[in-house]
Amino acid sequence: MGTRTRLVTMVLAASAALSGCSSQPEQDPAAPPPQIPTIVAPTSASRTPVMTDRELLDDCELILPVELVNQHLGRELQGELKHIIGVPEPSLGRTKKIDCYYEVPERQPLTAAPLIIGLATYVDEPTAKNRVADSVNAERQEGASVAEVDVGKQKGQLVSTNAERLVIGSLGKTTFVARAKTGFVPDDKMSAFLTTLAAQSMTPIEGI
Repeated sequence: MGTRTRLVTMVLAASAALSGCSSQPEQDPAAPPPQIPTIVAPTSASRTPVMTDRELLDDCELILPVELVNQHLGRELQGELKHIIGVPEPSLGRTKKIDCYYEVPERQPLTAAPLIIGLATYVDEPTAKNRVADSVNAERQEGASVAEVDVGKQKGQLVSTNAERLVIGSLGKTTFVARAKTGFVPDDKMSAFLTTLAAQSMTPIEGI
């Protein structure tokens, strides 16, 4: 009996030891630190201005601001900005016209302006196209050279004379012309300069 008692005691002791081990909580592996979400500030989609058959305004600053001309010119314009609003010409099919004269010297006539931007509206698109064709043909007959250029997504004509360069074209019922006297900008940059201004003159200013 003594030997059996010792065996039973040993079995009970072993069972108690196992029970004690199983009662201890398991140690879970360390959890990874919580992921902090990266907050990205929303970006507003930038709208690229495009040429439109825009409403003809009576203020040159709302058509082609001086500040914008300065940016493309690379310097500040001197002199004044003046304009002439043309009357309708039913015989030509023209309904409205505005010419903007940039850098007009003090006490000098408008013709002294080295840069002119002009817009005109007509009764319909074919009439506007015909007016451009007539103007280009008249310049060609006077000896000017003519080349096709891109004005935004439109096509225009670069007319070169001894005295000036002009980019002329139409969009819908509106015609546009950007003209500058030779020497106003270097001749190798004149085409890009005038096509850019022509496109800007037909591009509405945001918020207006």
